[in-house]
Amino acid sequence: METEKKLLNLGCGKRYHKDWVNVDFYSDDKTIISTNLLNGIPFPDSTFDVVYHSHILEHFPKSEALNFMKECYRVLKPGGTIRVVVPDLERIVNEYTRLMAGLKSGKKELDADYDWILLQLFDQMARNVTGGEEKKYLSQKHVPNEEYVYAQMGDSFRELRQFLFNQNYGVQPKKSIFKRKITLTKLINFVKSHVPIKEYRIGNFRLNGETHQWMYDSYSLNRLLLNAGFENTEVAQANTSRVANWNSFELDFKNGVVYKPDSLFMEATKPYKN
Repeated sequence: METEKKLLNLGCGKRYHKDWVNVDFYSDDKTIISTNLLNGIPFPDSTFDVVYHSHILEHFPKSEALNFMKECYRVLKPGGTIRVVVPDLERIVNEYTRLMAGLKSGKKELDADYDWILLQLFDQMARNVTGGEEKKYLSQKHVPNEEYVYAQMGDSFRELRQFLFNQNYGVQPKKSIFKRKITLTKLINFVKSHVPIKEYRIGNFRLNGETHQWMYDSYSLNRLLLNAGFENTEVAQANTSRVANWNSFELDFKNGVVYKPDSLFMEATKPYKN
């Protein structure tokens, strides 16, 4: 009988499966391992048959991306598969170009779609407060181009809209994703350093992991994987994978719906020989 595969889901957030080892930077769920992935992946060499991470690579500084991918390589068994999911820069830029062409030809009905695609390009890199301009847009009582935004975001649109509705209308208490507090010691040090409060808060926010630090397309992600030592790179789809029984885990695709349609899905293999 074939030995059961060992599967690792890094930066899992709320999308995880009981058959996987699920890791995140922080979680209240005791079944999820909390660790700072900037400090490495806390497992021995050649532990897992599959390493998967979705929409976390772009949160790493570009200078740390290769080290992180080498860590993924290290914990994979020879012949193992890595699956990486990131926002697809090429897809978003192509959509921006399409909308610009339409607006220039007089199609004013594309105005709201244009606003949204700019948010997809820049907001998570430029924001200085939790949620940024994207949160403001999705917090509107009526999103003017709801169908278009849903087509871009998939089920993550419904999840965010529900979360913001609950937050805005008191269904549940407000709760920060990043549990960071300014301690008394930090405040004292802050006062001593004479750093203005606004700048201090912005700096603290920019370091908390929410913002995007880089973006990738199929060329740059392929190059990163190859530089980390992987081979047999290939663009996949949300519902296609080298990973056996992939769709049963419902990590990128569930009930016929892609979780984040604006994504680039790429897989590669760790060679048997270094």
